[in-house]
Amino acid sequence: MRLTDFEILAVLAQELNMRKAAERLYISQPALSQRLQSIEKAWGQKIFLRSQKGLILTPPGEKIIRYVNETLQREEKLLEELSSLEKRVSGTLKLAVASIVGQYWLPGVLKQYVEKYPLVKISLTTGWSSDSVKHLYEDNFHIGIIRGEPEWRGNVYHLFSDELYLVDTTITSLEELKETSRPFIQFKSDSTYYQEIQSWWRKQFGGVPERTIVVDQIETCKQLALNGIGYAILPSISLTTVDRRINKIPLLDDGQQPIQRETWLLSDKTSQHLKQVKAFIDLVTKGQNDEASRKGPVEA
Repeated sequence: MRLTDFEILAVLAQELNMRKAAERLYISQPALSQRLQSIEKAWGQKIFLRSQKGLILTPPGEKIIRYVNETLQREEKLLEELSSLEKRVSGTLKLAVASIVGQYWLPGVLKQYVEKYPLVKISLTTGWSSDSVKHLYEDNFHIGIIRGEPEWRGNVYHLFSDELYLVDTTITSLEELKETSRPFIQFKSDSTYYQEIQSWWRKQFGGVPERTIVVDQIETCKQLALNGIGYAILPSISLTTVDRRINKIPLLDDGQQPIQRETWLLSDKTSQHLKQVKAFIDLVTKGQNDEASRKGPVEA
C-alpha cells in the first residue's frame, strides 16, 4: 500500500467527513470515495461505515488507523533525523507554548526565527503550562515554553521574569481596595498562578474579593480593566507602552520585593540534536549571559 493511502486514511479518521477530508486533501469527493473503496479492497476490510452524520470507524478500521498513525509518526521522525544531517536548517519545529507567552512574547521571536530560517515549518499549540509539559512527556513536541516552576527532567532554560501588577483606571493604591465596590476581573489560568494570587490576596486582606468577574482569556480581562469595568492583576508581559492610561500598582511579597512570574523553555537532549530546535534555543537565549537570569541548561 502506498504511503499516500496512509495519509488519506489519517485525514479521513481525523475529519470523519468525506467533504471536509476531500477539501483538506485537495481532491474531489467522488475521487476520494473511489480511492477509499480501493484502499478498503486492498486491506480486505471495511474501514469506515457511512451515515447521515458522517463516517464511523469499524473495529477493524480502528486497528488499521492506529497502525497508519504509528507508521506516519515513524516516517516523520525519520525525516527529521535525515533533516538533521543536512547543512541547512530545515524540518518542522514543534512548539507547545503557554497561552500568555504565545500571545504576547512569541510572535516577535517567531518573526525573527522564520526570517532567519525560512525552510523550517512551524507547528504550534498553545494552552496551559501543564498541557505543554504533558505534550513534551508524550513526545509530541520538541520544545515547551511554560510559566511558573518547571517540573521537567530534561534541559531547562530560564527565559525571563515579569512582575505582577494590579491595574485599574481609578484605583491608585492597594489601600483603596479595602473600600472599593469595584469588581475584581480574573482570567482563567493554571492552578499555580491562581494559587499565587489567592495567597497574596489573603495575606493582604484576610480574604478574597467580594465581587469577581471571571473571563476565559487574559486579553479579555485586560480590555475590561482598560475600559473601567473593574480592576485586575496582570503580568507585565501583557502590558505594553500603549497601556499608559491605566494605573499599575506592583504586587509585593512579604519582603517587599516584586512578585514575579517566571518563564522557562523546556526541551530534551534528543530534540536538541535537531538543527531547527537548536537554532530556536540559540535565538531565544542569545545575549542572556547573566547566570542570575539564565539558569540552564540544567537537569531538572
